[in-house]
Amino acid sequence: MGIKKLRPVTPGQRFRVAPAFTEVTASKPEKSLVVTKKKSGGRNNKGRMTMRYIGGGHKQKVRVVDFKRNKFDVPATVKSVEYDPTRSARVALLYYADGAKSYIIAPEGIEVGQTVVSGEKVAPEVGNTMQLDNIPLGTIIHNIELKPGKGGAMARSAGSYAQLLAKEGKYATLKLPSGEMRMVLVNCLATIGTVSNSDHMNINLGKAGRKRWMGRRPRVRGVAMNPVDHPMGGGEGRASGGHPRSRNGLYAKGQKTRASKKYSDKLIISRRKK
Repeated sequence: MGIKKLRPVTPGQRFRVAPAFTEVTASKPEKSLVVTKKKSGGRNNKGRMTMRYIGGGHKQKVRVVDFKRNKFDVPATVKSVEYDPTRSARVALLYYADGAKSYIIAPEGIEVGQTVVSGEKVAPEVGNTMQLDNIPLGTIIHNIELKPGKGGAMARSAGSYAQLLAKEGKYATLKLPSGEMRMVLVNCLATIGTVSNSDHMNINLGKAGRKRWMGRRPRVRGVAMNPVDHPMGGGEGRASGGHPRSRNGLYAKGQKTRASKKYSDKLIISRRKK
């Protein structure tokens, strides 16, 4: 996993920091595991724009990723490590011993030809999936389930991971990427290792056009609008603004947005760092 700094042959390359793709081993995805991604341009079924700043962008195909890893005790060989345009992490193509194929989120350090397996009595090695109850304390994990059998939901983006701190009764204590410490049922599955492409956070697109290729249109600041368009709009010169608000007039900074009686409150030991 690495990044490269380009020679400034053009103005757009002067500040660009690009991924090196050294870990990617295949240029085309597995045909049976991709579906076409339909784009709306931010319009609803009546053709009216309901989400701003969406439109354009390159065509993409979604890789169908297996977050459940529920083919227990069936070894799988890593056929390739591939780029996925719809997520920050790389994906790995697995060929199972029974002939099935699937994509998983590629962990850091996974290599072509490596064998991975999920089950109860498997070794805690990179790429293997098992229940939290069977993972040694202090292990770095990712793709963690919140409910048994539902599929991994936490620590799935590039470079992210959680750490298993303790196990007591039917709950395990995890330290999440945000710094939050929370309890998860010990019969939930998790995958050993860190998510690949940890250098994703250091990428610099270099020019506005590259953002357009990603399907993002320019975002207009509220203070640059007229009063009819935004609560923070209007005013002569730089006199506009006021308390930061959303387009609907709701306070945008400092207001608590978490539900006051959320089911997971009793599972959170300490909240994320502010």
